Amino acid sequence: MFSKSKINDPAPKSDAPASNPTAPSSSSASAPAATSPNEFKASTPKAKPPASVLSSDLHVTGNMKTTGDIQVEGTVEGDIRAHLLTIGETATIKGEVIADDVVINGRIVGRVRGLKVRLTSTARVEGDIIHKTIAIESGAHFEGSVQRQDDPLNPGSKSAPVQKPNPAS
Repeated sequence: MFSKSKINDPAPKSDAPASNPTAPSSSSASAPAATSPNEFKASTPKAKPPASVLSSDLHVTGNMKTTGDIQVEGTVEGDIRAHLLTIGETATIKGEVIADDVVINGRIVGRVRGLKVRLTSTARVEGDIIHKTIAIESGAHFEGSVQRQDDPLNPGSKSAPVQKPNPAS
């Protein structure tokens, strides 16, 4: 009377025994599928791991370093180095911040180094900002200096003008 639709089922393999269409599908779904070595398997790109979140009730003393993303909602006394760093509105950082991309919604007391630095309207920064690109929203509180560098993540690089050598007399 009813038959199982074969639209979504893969074609039966010539070297594998045919499955019984009257058998319940739950038993085959619960068993792991065996793959033959010559079977094509689509390789999916590695998913980016989610950001590490430090909740608002967390107080960290010490430095943090990752190649991934961090979202800080609590208090950190120490330096932070990350790929993408998001400082939440309830967060307070006392130390140097170094990241490719920095979004500041909370408070930082210390130097900020980043390729892209963004201070939102709720940001409070007390310290110098060294950046490649910067955006400061209206209402942000900032005390310090701002310096543009082509490579702000490297503390040794300076974007000082090139001095000409003195001619020998």
